[in-house]
Amino acid sequence: MTSHGFTQFPAKGSITLDNIALQDSLDEMCREYQVVGASLAVHADDQTLQAASGVLNVDTGVEATTDSVFQVGSITKAWTATLALQLVDDGLVRLDEPIASYLPEFRVADTEVRDGVTLRHLLTHTSGLEGDHFVDTGRGDDCLGKYVESCAALAQTHPLGATMSYCNSGYSIAGHLIERLRRKTWDEVLVEGVIEPLGLSKTTTLPEEVLRFRAAIGHVGDLARPRTSPRWGPPRSAGPAGLLCSTAGEVVTFARMHLDHGRAPGGSRLLTPESAHAMQSVQATVPDAWTLGGNAWGLGWALSETESGRLYGHDGSTFGQRAFLRIAPDARVVIVLLTTGGRATEMFDSLASELLEDLAGFAMPARPRPAGDVDPGDALARVGIYQSPSTRLEFTSGESGALHLEMTDTSSLAGLLSDPSRRLDLLPVRPGLWVTRLSSQHHWVPAVFFELESGQPYVHFAGRATPRVELPTGHSPT
Repeated sequence: MTSHGFTQFPAKGSITLDNIALQDSLDEMCREYQVVGASLAVHADDQTLQAASGVLNVDTGVEATTDSVFQVGSITKAWTATLALQLVDDGLVRLDEPIASYLPEFRVADTEVRDGVTLRHLLTHTSGLEGDHFVDTGRGDDCLGKYVESCAALAQTHPLGATMSYCNSGYSIAGHLIERLRRKTWDEVLVEGVIEPLGLSKTTTLPEEVLRFRAAIGHVGDLARPRTSPRWGPPRSAGPAGLLCSTAGEVVTFARMHLDHGRAPGGSRLLTPESAHAMQSVQATVPDAWTLGGNAWGLGWALSETESGRLYGHDGSTFGQRAFLRIAPDARVVIVLLTTGGRATEMFDSLASELLEDLAGFAMPARPRPAGDVDPGDALARVGIYQSPSTRLEFTSGESGALHLEMTDTSSLAGLLSDPSRRLDLLPVRPGLWVTRLSSQHHWVPAVFFELESGQPYVHFAGRATPRVELPTGHSPT
């Protein structure tokens, strides 16, 4: 791995945050990975250091600064999970009680799932509900209530509790549960339950509030000639799943509260130690240990349980913006990177690897890479059509025994994508594990083939578990 100069070594064993030349290193990495704009905050040794680089908007040329506001995307889910555990602490909800007990109007296609799905299922992405049900139900305060009504025909991608599949829908449902029990909008509960107690002044949920600040816009298209995203962000109904906007420094403040077992820097308590611990404890394993930032899932957190120690956090992605949060609890290190445009995932992998190794002695798990040898038998065992309500994945085997993937987005977001269908080539790592590269990105993206206890074949790709529904004509499963 190339060193980018984050750390200097005046004496063995004396690596501290004072030794980190963040600004020059961040500038260098933004150039290397073609990231349009970035804001970085690193907390260690009981202090936080920040840097920013590039621009927030290629059309206006406004520079990125450490007080710039970015969309943090799905990092929002950790905030929503925090609100949910506050309900548990207050005795208003139980994690393993069916949510229909609290939301009688809740309906999905499978009545047994409707009667069995719990808040724990929603927070751990194990409900099996179709996860990319993005429906714009308007800008009113009733948008989440209308969203829950729209879930009446929501189908399953896997049986309840059978595996983990990333589920944005579950967090919007959980957000409405929070509203119902607090008798306020999710946005208001977030302000009263987290934002104000932490003293955050630039963290918000609505675009009209973001306008008060120095705000980034997403960038898409050709890496050499990025353009601003034609869409600002998700609809308000996706708020609890990914609508939060914040600065890198304020995300660090939120993370520090979890580091301190639910206690804010000022001393007030937002969560009981028991609930903070539960959020960071393994609730479900993840078939794909790389894409979502962990090999297990807690209540709102992606968890990495490795030989180097524990790590937890979350990633976020919106229209042309990417956000990353990692917390090394034993070393009390927090890293937050907020970006717009470019090869942001590769940049974060390199950055976090250096910082975590130097500051926490933590070795980031390497992403899988092609092994070189192709097993034609393994390729033939994976071919077929894997389908959910939001995506269609058709795997075919080439002459050399490699795999090819025709991927079609069939979700409600498909109309907003410039290319809802893509053809990808996959290379083998080991039996059942293949990798590919998405357009404009150089990092390897895994496809993990596995079976449920029932024997049903699935593929875990882009964080989602998708069942095989059809085999090619004349093909027999092996």
